[in-house]
Amino acid sequence: MKLSHLSIVPALLLAACGSEAPAPAPGEESEIDRPLAQPVMGPQRNILAFGNSLFAGYNVDKADSYPSKLEAALRARGVNARVTNAGVSGDTTQAGLQRLNFTLDAQAQKPDLFILELGGNDLLRGLNPDQTRENLSAMLAELKRREIPVLIMGMRAPPNFGEFQGEFDNLYPELAKEFGADLYPFFLEEIYTQPELFQSDRIHPTPSGIEELVAGTVDEVIEALPEAN
Repeated sequence: MKLSHLSIVPALLLAACGSEAPAPAPGEESEIDRPLAQPVMGPQRNILAFGNSLFAGYNVDKADSYPSKLEAALRARGVNARVTNAGVSGDTTQAGLQRLNFTLDAQAQKPDLFILELGGNDLLRGLNPDQTRENLSAMLAELKRREIPVLIMGMRAPPNFGEFQGEFDNLYPELAKEFGADLYPFFLEEIYTQPELFQSDRIHPTPSGIEELVAGTVDEVIEALPEAN
């Protein structure tokens, strides 16, 4: 089933003007930028954020990318976290599979947690969900072989996609169950109905949108982290 880029984007993320949400008022701090509420303690926890442009930080400063903001939020919770940004804009699940081993082998230490965020570009390109499933399955099998815990950031197809929608949406929970991975069902859950939190391309979140994604997922990341040895 081939779907055009133009037809899916408005349906996937709704119409958006692309303007950023209002900045905090003078003297007001966002939740993520507030001073540390807890002292950072314990051994360093290495998290590898592996995904596409939603992790890479398309059209935002590096400090505003999801991995950077996630690291700040974890440290604000007292977790001695180091989050490595392994996002590559435009990556499909096939491209992610091709670079997975190289990326893992390049790490100085085995990650304590691997966050997998891929599939959105497969959806935009109308790729067969069976192909997406096969690629994600191969990645999860390799991560399991290496004994690396995984948190999957799922995606969802628009509701007007018929049979395609069910096939795509179901692959994330089914793969999480098969490989014993943790799952956040829909990575954009916190913002997809708020068009002001998307850039003008209607796909990528603004810095304010990224903060909302971090606030919505940080608890799941902490829960997915195994206890330190």
